[in-house]
Amino acid sequence: MTAPRLKRIHHVAYRCRDARETVEWYRRVLGMDFTTAFAEDKVPSTGEEDPYMHVFLDCGGGNVLAFFELPQQPEMGRDPNTPAWVQHIAFEVEDLDALVAAKAHIEGQGIDVLGPTYHGIFKSIYFFDPNGHRLELACNIGKPAQHAELRALAPVMLEEWALTKRAPRQAAWLHEEPPG
Repeated sequence: MTAPRLKRIHHVAYRCRDARETVEWYRRVLGMDFTTAFAEDKVPSTGEEDPYMHVFLDCGGGNVLAFFELPQQPEMGRDPNTPAWVQHIAFEVEDLDALVAAKAHIEGQGIDVLGPTYHGIFKSIYFFDPNGHRLELACNIGKPAQHAELRALAPVMLEEWALTKRAPRQAAWLHEEPPG
């Protein structure tokens, strides 16, 4: 048996508090197209009685972000043992100018934005959607040699981490922004 050959991510699904509010927010703030809505009283995969609205948004490039509103479930929360900065959805923008323009647009919507933050091979901004999901917009700035170096270092760094649970320093340059 061999592992399947994946084509792409079909969609990623998260929970939302209010499907309409979520669709309107993603359309207004990030310009996503609302493409599809599924709604059922029974969950097709399990047969459970659990009414839901499942909405799909086109993120560009064949990528789809989906949300479930579950009105009969307890109010949504987040894992209290995972810091808010860990779980996030990252979207790519064309370049640094697009990232800076996106930050201005999002802040113009009254949303707090952190960054740009330097990550060596990309820069990012961070903010939260109305459901409390952390979002990231990133633009690539890395050079082919940097990507090749990181690919070669990845197994070495993972092995060191597995043994020590301390940050390996081989790619420390990723967060050392060059001067000027």
